[in-house]
Amino acid sequence: MRAVYDAENKPRYSPVAIYHLSVKTISRSAGRSATAAAAYRAGVDITDARTGELHDYRRKGGVESTELVLPAGAPAWAADRAALWNAAEQAETRKNSTVAREFEIALPDALSPSERVRLARDFARELVERHECAADVCIHAPGKEGDHRNHHAHILLTTRRLGPDGFTEKTRELDDKATGSKLVTEWRERFAQLQNARLHENGIEARVDHRSLAAQGTEREATRHLGPAASGYERRTGEPSAKRLHFEQDAAERLARAAQAGALERQSRQIDRTILDLSGDLAAALAERERQRQVEQAQQIEAGKQQAREAFQRFQAEQAKQQADAQAAQALTRQKQEADAQREAEERQRAELAEACGVSLDEMTPEMAEWLTAQMERDKAALAGIKDKGESREIAREFVRDLKRDRDHGMGR
Repeated sequence: MRAVYDAENKPRYSPVAIYHLSVKTISRSAGRSATAAAAYRAGVDITDARTGELHDYRRKGGVESTELVLPAGAPAWAADRAALWNAAEQAETRKNSTVAREFEIALPDALSPSERVRLARDFARELVERHECAADVCIHAPGKEGDHRNHHAHILLTTRRLGPDGFTEKTRELDDKATGSKLVTEWRERFAQLQNARLHENGIEARVDHRSLAAQGTEREATRHLGPAASGYERRTGEPSAKRLHFEQDAAERLARAAQAGALERQSRQIDRTILDLSGDLAAALAERERQRQVEQAQQIEAGKQQAREAFQRFQAEQAKQQADAQAAQALTRQKQEADAQREAEERQRAELAEACGVSLDEMTPEMAEWLTAQMERDKAALAGIKDKGESREIAREFVRDLKRDRDHGMGR
């Protein structure tokens, strides 16, 4: 809710919901205890079994509702507030231990008391289910001297998970630097969602936003607490307090300075645009020159590629020619080797025939050897006799003489 003023400059209030969620820790290093914190928030008396100290806040007023929210499977003794917080104290052994964690939330004045209780309980239930700890939910009424719409709840959480056998490990995810801040941000957003859902269900148009004004893109100043004295003065007199007037004047001056800074920023941007317009032609010329340079570079690259392709083709042609010449030379060499081998075979055959026939090599002319071989091919038995030397040398010579005679007769001699 926010105060506005009527024609007589008297405060009246518009239905604007205010968002508040803060997270604090209860630590022994600050001289505090979970038993004392629980007793004060619930308005009861609790004796600290560890120190023997009695914390009695039964005379404290303004406690509208108290409720313990426990995880599933919690032991029966945890339903007793004094037993729960004494066990939480006993679970910690270090002198600087964090013994409790508190979520303090603002509850909409526009909601009924029962709806405020339901909102605080539902949020506490989600905290318990997520972190498996126990929660002590205490709703306080606005202070007598302060803003009468300041309904709020203290949700005191244990710093250890609560199982069937009692307290176990620490809820380190809320303490860790890497995850703690992120989780608190998630819980801030979740409480805004729950609060807006309750406002909608009850037909109230006002909504809250957990984000900062800067993140919301809102130029208005953040609201500031007047304190109990200024709030009491406005409630009694119906006049704006001096503190409010000072706050509003200060806010107006800051907004004026911000507006002036914004105007200067807009002028600066306009000057920048003018400079860009004047330098547009130069930029275009530079861009064209860069484009031409890139085209020339691309042409040079393509010419280089073409030269490389032509050189490679010439190399392939030279390689093919050398290969063909080598194959021709090899063919000539084979032909010569075959001719030499044939001549050597003929000479060996002539020498064998001359020896077999008992004549000299000079008498066994190539013509005679060729003729003799042809005749012997027709007479396999004679050929076998000569080659196997199964006949006597005289018989062989007679056979040659007969062959010579037949040859001479056949040649007309």
